[in-house]
Amino acid sequence: MTVNKDFKRLVRARMLKTGEAYTTARRRILETKTQPVKIDYAKLAGMSDATIKARTGCTWKRWVGALDYVGADTWEHGKIATYVHEKFKIAGWWAQNVTVGYERIKGLRAIGQRRDGRYEASKTKIFPVSLARLYRAWSDAKARKGWLPDEFTVTTANRNKTMRIRWPDGSNVAVYFYGKGAGKAQVNVQHMKLNKDGQTRMKAFWTEKLGRLDKTLQ
Repeated sequence: MTVNKDFKRLVRARMLKTGEAYTTARRRILETKTQPVKIDYAKLAGMSDATIKARTGCTWKRWVGALDYVGADTWEHGKIATYVHEKFKIAGWWAQNVTVGYERIKGLRAIGQRRDGRYEASKTKIFPVSLARLYRAWSDAKARKGWLPDEFTVTTANRNKTMRIRWPDGSNVAVYFYGKGAGKAQVNVQHMKLNKDGQTRMKAFWTEKLGRLDKTLQ
């Protein structure tokens, strides 16, 4: 990776943080730059090097190098994810994490933001119950009523795996279910098509609702 690319990435990161134009951000960095640029890839990606290496075999620096080599920063999201999945044999969920982290590092999106400029709120939680019981707490309307308001539409459901929900305001929710060994299961909620304020509000909403679900399942 060239120093020039490192510097441009640092400029883009400052732009996201301060809202400055490219030329302003570049000038400010040059004014204070007294030593070689050291980029915190993990901070920009929103995920630690230890986690991404444990799940994919590579650190963020190596992923950036591999994807920069093929010019992936000019590709659409789906093309990057497919390339990571097929070329490096990375499972779909982690191929998406690599893609999102790379896009954040390259300044193509902020943390919590999608490539189309909209935002999403994500929440993950592990419960001390079986995968089937956790899924039933979502899929059974009667069981769901005790912890989640029923003012939405379930559009698709794949038993013990996924659920898609259309929210009253037109936003969408994707729910993923995973078994985590004997007597444990995990749910990952991704609430999409939000604005910045909506992201903050729904992040708090899902934190509260999953906490209530935890009490319901005990």
